[in-house]
Amino acid sequence: MRLSQNIVLALIVTFSAAGFFFWKQSEARADGAPTSVGLVSEQADAIFAGGCFWCVESDFDKVDGVLATISGYTGGHLDNPSYKQVVRETTGHYEAVRVVYDPAVVSYSELVDYFWRHVDPTDGGGQFCDRGDSYRPAVFVETEDERQIVNASIAAIDMSGVLPDPIAAKVVDRSTFWPAEEYHQDYYEKNPLRYKAYRWNCGRDARVKQVWGR
Repeated sequence: MRLSQNIVLALIVTFSAAGFFFWKQSEARADGAPTSVGLVSEQADAIFAGGCFWCVESDFDKVDGVLATISGYTGGHLDNPSYKQVVRETTGHYEAVRVVYDPAVVSYSELVDYFWRHVDPTDGGGQFCDRGDSYRPAVFVETEDERQIVNASIAAIDMSGVLPDPIAAKVVDRSTFWPAEEYHQDYYEKNPLRYKAYRWNCGRDARVKQVWGR
């Protein structure tokens, strides 16, 4: 069977294009360049409670490798709690922040170490000007590896004597995390003047410097 001139020409173009594609792929592999694009890096998350979640969220957003932060409530017995319910101190919930991060850039242990140095971990009754159970510092762990990392970090800091008192923050089994109301999310960006005034009046940074020194 004879092929028409148009069909032969189409086949030549197709095979030429395919050959060029595989040549480019082999060149990329020879150069060590990736042969695929658009892959999303692996993500992990961690939950910390360190007093006002506006401040914890703001602090963690400065960390390289942190992809997102969400203010919310966790550790209590009430489903889908509101801010007004949590601050009444009857729900058992902490104000907390879920930190989504890229473990290829920042490790869980580095996040734990960063957290300690941006709170007063020796104060188990609240944080700074915010008092009560909902403002207590805590790290919420999901796996035994996470628990060991946090406990080893606490032991190392207490043994170093760098703090005036032992760490009083709790290590708590992770439970359902309930995102806070939308107006709490990224509060420090939405209301920068109010946020800065609150943080300064609460004495957060001054106390952290006093506890940790330089």
